[in-house]
Amino acid sequence: MDRTTDISRPSGPDRTGAQDHPAAPGRTVEAAEPAHGAVRRKRRRIVLPLVLAAAVGGAAALGATRPWEHGSSPAAQPPLGHGTVAVERGSLSSGIQVAGALAYDEPTPVVASARGTFTALPAVGSVVKAGGRLYEVDGVPVVLMTGERPLWRDLGPGSEAGSDVRQLKRNLVALGHADGLGLAVDEKFTAGTALAVKRWQKALGVKQTGRVALGSVVMVPQRAVRVDKVGVRLGAPVAAAEALTVSGTDLVAVVQPAENQLSRFKPAGRVEVRLAEGGTVRGRIRSLVRAGADDGDDGADGAGRQKTVVTVVLDDQAAARRAGPSSVTVDVVGDTATDALLVPVTALLALDGGGYGVNVVTGTTTRLVTVRLGLVADARAQITGDVKSGDRVVIPT
Repeated sequence: MDRTTDISRPSGPDRTGAQDHPAAPGRTVEAAEPAHGAVRRKRRRIVLPLVLAAAVGGAAALGATRPWEHGSSPAAQPPLGHGTVAVERGSLSSGIQVAGALAYDEPTPVVASARGTFTALPAVGSVVKAGGRLYEVDGVPVVLMTGERPLWRDLGPGSEAGSDVRQLKRNLVALGHADGLGLAVDEKFTAGTALAVKRWQKALGVKQTGRVALGSVVMVPQRAVRVDKVGVRLGAPVAAAEALTVSGTDLVAVVQPAENQLSRFKPAGRVEVRLAEGGTVRGRIRSLVRAGADDGDDGADGAGRQKTVVTVVLDDQAAARRAGPSSVTVDVVGDTATDALLVPVTALLALDGGGYGVNVVTGTTTRLVTVRLGLVADARAQITGDVKSGDRVVIPT
């Protein structure tokens, strides 16, 4: 599609008039009026086709309009100035960048359920592995074990079968206290289970009862934790309150994308994490979880809307630990176009019947060229067609 418009010759007023045709000597002014009227009639005969031509040209111009002007009344559009910009050759990416933070993984509150007084507490930043002492109550260690559910009762001979028994037996086997006993990891508290508990209690240096009292074990999902916060003081009574906050020992990247960015974050999708101190670490999106509420962003019903927290596990923990908890930028790689012809999106004209075009400046004229649209990102568009790098195209100013 190609249309050429002359932009170099502005139209001027008709300079034909009575002053250009003075009356001949001896003639009266009245005698000259019919001739003057004929000139007027002649001028009208000339001007009318020009007006019609302008109207036809204006109607034809409606065939190519700005995409953002569709659906608006032409009378409602303010007059626009126009400039030109060069078509560029380069690369374009639809990836996005979202600010986030490095944080220790899976923060988990620890609620103390035993009765007594805190007689030992861990230091913030210390790492405790499964089987290790997390804190003490009345001089007796409370031990960290791995499990998804907290213990909710005393366990010992005669206890009913349950998933808490299975969790306990799995830990006793993993810690080596059931070696040679042939202990099955099931939900039954057997005599072999009681013997494995006594071995564990002997290793701790506490009374060997074969029973596990409520509050003597803390179950967390991780096999090792880092102490993030201590919420009680030494010597304080245990009151079924949140005593500690622990987390995993690995660092993860955490971001909260805007709603219109969520579609770019795919479960198990690959991303790049740019560290504040420099360098990048590749990662994988592990989870997208709705949590919390937008700060100061209330919905129509006055309730805060939840945001989605995206967690990214990192390929290189050594690099992450060198950076430590800090701000990061998460790059979600999208589609990429290389060696492409690029124009501002404002240069695109939506054509009747579909498709797009650009007005290319050639000397003192412009021609409308149909183009095929490729990748669009960062207010720029990839185009292909009868256009080359360096051509100048019209844009509104």
